[in-house]
Amino acid sequence: MTTLGTASAGPGELDTGRLTVGETRDGTSLGLPVAVVNGERDGKTLYVQAASDGDELNGVGVVRRVVPQLDPAELAGEVRVVGVTNLPAFNVAEHRNPIDDTKLNRAYPGNADGSSSERIANATFSAAEDADLILDLHQASTSRMINEVRVRCGRHHRLHSQCLKLAKVFGCGHVLDQKGPDGQLARAGPDNGIPTVDPELGGCVGWDQESIRYGVDGVFNVLRYYGFLDGDLETGPQTRAKEFDRYGSPVGGLVDYEVALGDRVDAGDTLFEVTDPFGTLKATVTADTDGIFWRTRRKPQVATGEYVCSVGTSVDTY
Repeated sequence: MTTLGTASAGPGELDTGRLTVGETRDGTSLGLPVAVVNGERDGKTLYVQAASDGDELNGVGVVRRVVPQLDPAELAGEVRVVGVTNLPAFNVAEHRNPIDDTKLNRAYPGNADGSSSERIANATFSAAEDADLILDLHQASTSRMINEVRVRCGRHHRLHSQCLKLAKVFGCGHVLDQKGPDGQLARAGPDNGIPTVDPELGGCVGWDQESIRYGVDGVFNVLRYYGFLDGDLETGPQTRAKEFDRYGSPVGGLVDYEVALGDRVDAGDTLFEVTDPFGTLKATVTADTDGIFWRTRRKPQVATGEYVCSVGTSVDTY
């Protein structure tokens, strides 16, 4: 029997329910939506969660497509899913948990007696800590970004090669291989012996269907490669960046980009220009090093020093 909150499924069954993580301000129960899929055959355990940042909805779009396609009769092992992890933030369309003004993906592995975010992190990490693999579905909040997978454990970590393999299997085409901040699930998972990656499924306001498709394909790639589902999977080469160069605007004004997301850039190439409201050029910003145009702000207006874009550097193919 597989149990996650009130969801409980025997071999060959699927069930949905709620995982209680405390109470709201009016005293009603706060329960995260969860699903468990228990295969008819023995196998590994995959844990998947979405929306640990409340405005990152592409992962929720992935979950609602993946779960209906999972047939327990065809599955070996089990899949546990938390469909909306940061439910307080999701309910008010914000990035951070409004109850404690905390970014949930800095609270792992959590604290059962802590703040709202620490309790959510503890409850969801408890659901994941005996899994064989973890997928923590994210996106670049409302910024614009390529579809990529992040390996956050650090390149000297004992599980680095397994996490890098999991990122390759997911198969977005781009990988950021850079140690992440403390408190990320993609840090806590490997520290507890579980290969974990953080797919960053583009960036948008609301949903982006192309990024959701990348996520759905990625989850099924993992299910097939690791033996949950029958079928062969050949992993393709991934473009990996190990560092980021971030660029701010030297002046205030309106931004025009000279390259597109995913383009290769060489040192000295123009990344963006800034004009005044009448079209007069005020500044031109060029790349410091070779790399890939990775991420940009969404809105064109900027103040002096405000973030504009990022270039992935130290690029190779693996």
